[in-house]
Amino acid sequence: MNPLLREIRHTPLLWTLIFVPVVLVAARIVPEAHTLLFVLAVLAIVPLAALLSHATEAVSEKTGDAVGGLLNATLGNLTELIIAVTALRAGEYMLVKASIAGAIVTNTLFMLGASFLLGGLRYHVQEYNRAGGRMYSALLLMATIALLAPAAVSELDLTRGEAMAQKLSAGLAILLIVAYGLSLLFSLKTHKELFASEAHGETEEAKWPIGLAVGTLLVVTVLVALVSEIFVESVQKAAETLGMSPAFVGFIIVALVGAAAEMAVAFSAARKNRLDMSVSIALGSASQIALFVAPVLVLLSYVIGPKPMDLQFWPGAVTMVMIATVTATFVTNSGRSAWFIGALLVFIYVIFAMTLYMVPPGSHGPV
Repeated sequence: MNPLLREIRHTPLLWTLIFVPVVLVAARIVPEAHTLLFVLAVLAIVPLAALLSHATEAVSEKTGDAVGGLLNATLGNLTELIIAVTALRAGEYMLVKASIAGAIVTNTLFMLGASFLLGGLRYHVQEYNRAGGRMYSALLLMATIALLAPAAVSELDLTRGEAMAQKLSAGLAILLIVAYGLSLLFSLKTHKELFASEAHGETEEAKWPIGLAVGTLLVVTVLVALVSEIFVESVQKAAETLGMSPAFVGFIIVALVGAAAEMAVAFSAARKNRLDMSVSIALGSASQIALFVAPVLVLLSYVIGPKPMDLQFWPGAVTMVMIATVTATFVTNSGRSAWFIGALLVFIYVIFAMTLYMVPPGSHGPV
């Protein structure tokens, strides 16, 4: 525990960990103070993300960037899964779908773009293994096609369209989970040599023992999930107070806060010229959400939801996911990056955010 306590003592940002127990207690005492809980939850997630960054870097020193990135993406997406399950129980399917689509676009455009930008400001040109980018882009493209299929089926027959879309969504959910499992087998077992990290990043001896690092990862991930749950419960009312639409809340706010922990690690890795890890976290997380989190939620809705959820997303969400996927495919094809490429990706994301922000706050759902 000494390395962890020393890290907290010497890092001013981690001093704000005090907001973690504060927001947990406040949620019990004043559950109706939605705007206050919203602010406290954001203040609590930021230091937790920083702590998760330190622990993941220590683990990746032992496992390598590819496995380290996969580990961080998996733990980070656990937060999104818990957030979505909470909304699923309440029957808020629009919020669930908005957060899923928003998380895919946020990771693919904002997280990847900001990583390129931050790394490019320190290094003239950065290189990374493009095999990972190609695989993740292909997975995202397949997932986007899966999102298009239920909408197409539902429009063929207006009387039976909803039932047909539901049955198709259940089948697609199983197919996507199988595809994701095969991608793990391909990248971590049968063809793992294709995904070896480029040997040009800054290396340093891990500061934490592996046991402490793994334990910290698990504990902090649980805390992030708990705080994120409070955040989701308060963000809707707080958004109304601040004049934000449901589309903006689900697609932008929830996605950004849910990915805060992963972003901290991806940005830190990019600044250390370990772009393989940044790409693995950003695109790996997006593909996990599309091929694992979303299908699992569809299957879980049969058990915990008021009614089964389908994969029929509104046209605007599918369009933005498709644009993000195609853009990532072009950008990662070369295996090289500079700061301006990252800036362009961030600008595309800002265009989406500005568009969604203009949706009237009284709207029932995203357009």
